[in-house]
Amino acid sequence: MNIGEIARRAGVSRSTVSYALSGKRSISPETRARIQAVIDELGYQPSATARALSSGQTHTLGLVFPPASSHYTDMQLDFIGSLVEAAAGFGYDVLMAASIGDGDKGLRRLVAERRVDGAVLMEIRLEDTRVDYLSEAGFPFVTIGRTGQPDHTRWVDMDYTALVGSCVQHLVHLGHRRIAFVNRSERLFRAGYESAHRSLTGFENACEEQGVAGAAYLCGDDAASGEDTVGRILAADPDTTALVTVNEAALGGLYRGLAVHGRKVPLDFSVAGIALSRWATAVTPQLTAADVSAAEMGRVAVELLLELLATPDAPPRHVLLAPPVSLRASTGPAPVSES
Repeated sequence: MNIGEIARRAGVSRSTVSYALSGKRSISPETRARIQAVIDELGYQPSATARALSSGQTHTLGLVFPPASSHYTDMQLDFIGSLVEAAAGFGYDVLMAASIGDGDKGLRRLVAERRVDGAVLMEIRLEDTRVDYLSEAGFPFVTIGRTGQPDHTRWVDMDYTALVGSCVQHLVHLGHRRIAFVNRSERLFRAGYESAHRSLTGFENACEEQGVAGAAYLCGDDAASGEDTVGRILAADPDTTALVTVNEAALGGLYRGLAVHGRKVPLDFSVAGIALSRWATAVTPQLTAADVSAAEMGRVAVELLLELLATPDAPPRHVLLAPPVSLRASTGPAPVSES
């Protein structure tokens, strides 16, 4: 079924049907109603390709989200799902461009073929070639996360530096004086993932300001690595009584490792961190944490991108989120026996 058949049945020209569909020219209410009746009868859906050629818009957003490893983690899928849902709320589809083993070829195809109106980038690094490429190409984009020079781009991010610092302060107020920090994997840290680096800065600054001993550990994004990291922490300093983590994927392993080494949470070891709320509340005891809202970050990213598409010359806008630390059952006073 096509425009020509609709025109024949409605007794109008093809151009009149086109105007009724696009709204580019006014037509009489009677003619519009006759055309719409035929469309409803036939169940006609305009071709997305044809609409894109006509309007110059695809009503599709690109999501550039290379997985941290060979597969997407549950946490990454939460972010992907939230962004797709947010885009759908504004009438947009989402096309993913994953860079798995091909550098940035997926991103470059997305731009060269103009298959999307704009792009959202995730898993941002302090020095990110994808951001540089899109900036130089003049292609509309926003990022979830921010580079080391974020002033000239549009982004939404968590304030990892301040939030990790808040977790340390909370533990210090409970009397803890020897605190460990469990970061992301060595590979991601060396690659310059901004959340890993900004989190470490927040931990080191807070420990220095509070006058407590702090030790940082890199940890793979899986439960086994979390359990192993607890062993390394307690072997290096058996008097450690608390840890802060930004590694959700290792959280279950951290708890298991503490249990294996005879540490009860929170009676003689406290755990705090930054995590999606559904992950913070899925462990027992529930994690004291600054709750990441994937839904809010996805929504804000889409809104920022649509603002950019509507007003390309407007100054860049940034949204830095700093939710309060939700006090749950995983933190308590430092053990009396602590020296």
